[in-house]
Amino acid sequence: MANSRPIRLLVAGLLLGMLAACGINSVPTAEEEAKARWADVQNAYDRRAQLLPNLASVASSASEQERGILTDVIEARSRATSIQVNADDLDNPEVMQQYAQAQGQLSQGLGRLLANFEAYPQLQSITNYQMLQSQVEGSENRINIAVRDYNEAVREYNTTIRTFPSIIGAKLVHGAEPMVPFEAVTPDAEQAPDLGEML
Repeated sequence: MANSRPIRLLVAGLLLGMLAACGINSVPTAEEEAKARWADVQNAYDRRAQLLPNLASVASSASEQERGILTDVIEARSRATSIQVNADDLDNPEVMQQYAQAQGQLSQGLGRLLANFEAYPQLQSITNYQMLQSQVEGSENRINIAVRDYNEAVREYNTTIRTFPSIIGAKLVHGAEPMVPFEAVTPDAEQAPDLGEML
């Protein structure tokens, strides 16, 4: 009996070591990081959506063509803000694609509207327009950075749950599923738009 205590301690130590080695803590850490990066993506899109009322007031001094494009942008904003993706949806490809598509349509509309504004020198001299254009461009940059950071966090999480020894903890303890990276769904998104066609 006296010899069984050291054996029990050794077995308990080995079990704890095996649990630590199988990603018992790394899986939830990577998952929480990806969820935090997703919140950054949503915040960047929300910031951009909040700029649209200011864009509407600048567009009121523009021509009928800009007003038509603005209407399209406002409708795209409505669609984009109606699709909400929470942390539980990050492993659902259909929801992620719907969200990406709605945000892509809004990006396209904003791009067309800004390209049309640039064709009018009288608008370019308006201080509000210049500030708004700068804010929209800044928002697009924030979105790009947030999406890049989210995709990197998803890559790290997906790698963690698929590699040994973390796969043991990921499947047995956490029931982890791969998360879906955010991908552009705009046709020809990897090609720069031809501004001449937009005008």
